[in-house]
Amino acid sequence: MSPAKLDLERIVAIDVHAHVSVSTRAHDNAEGALHGAARRFVSTGEPLPTVHDAAAYFRQRKMLAVVFPVNAATGTGSPGVPSDEVAELASQYPDTLIPFGSVDPWKVDDAVAEVRRLAENYGVRGFKFHPITQAFFPNDQRFYPIYEAIQSYKLISIFHSGQTMMGRSLPGGGGIRLKYANPIYLDDVAADFPDMPLIIAHPSVPWQDEALSIALHKPQVYIDLSGWSPKYFPSQLVQYANTLLKHKVLYGSDYPLFTPDRWMSDFEQAPFRDEVRPLILKHNAARLLGLERS
Repeated sequence: MSPAKLDLERIVAIDVHAHVSVSTRAHDNAEGALHGAARRFVSTGEPLPTVHDAAAYFRQRKMLAVVFPVNAATGTGSPGVPSDEVAELASQYPDTLIPFGSVDPWKVDDAVAEVRRLAENYGVRGFKFHPITQAFFPNDQRFYPIYEAIQSYKLISIFHSGQTMMGRSLPGGGGIRLKYANPIYLDDVAADFPDMPLIIAHPSVPWQDEALSIALHKPQVYIDLSGWSPKYFPSQLVQYANTLLKHKVLYGSDYPLFTPDRWMSDFEQAPFRDEVRPLILKHNAARLLGLERS
């Protein structure tokens, strides 16, 4: 997406965290069951929206959105949604959607090849990792060739952090282990790949202080605010977003698990400074994504 094709003045916000599919069919696999358990708590229980659905939704609200699938084939047994299909469909909406890809970290050689293919042929702007459902520690050096490939294309990585609704209410939490989502493991990744911008997704409960420390210490690390109502953000997250991290905090909703409509409504009531709000909603992401006019 070229900055010349965008009129950022008309954009209300840039949502850096939106989940999409390529079909409205109900999911009957392991990944679908985990997503379903989450939706029962935070949304309507409907299947993941298609790329077309997301484009209509965000365009109506004058927002840009980073959209992606999650490839957790090894972790969940589900093949997931193909990243190339998401990116190809998203290319029909360059004024609204920014495609990211996803790879299965356990299939390292395939993942590296997929990063290259998606970067060169489909124009993805980054990659989404979900350490909980993908069942991996991000700082395990077996996965470093994937980050090397992402960094070589100057792309962004985004990692889920903190607790999750995935698997909630299922026996044993659906087998999900929260330990993988402690953001402290991302400190190694950020240290070893300083030219790969990295977004720590979500308020990182119960490890919020770790996330704040990493974002303060590593210049290329950002935090997105998706998946939680701003009414319930940890107080230290709001404090740092208003001060030392005001240029490194990003708006994200977690659409459709958490809707932008609700997030924006609650954000209006949250104790953020007036001068910081536009940075969070738009300008920080525009700079990170290279969308600002020169």
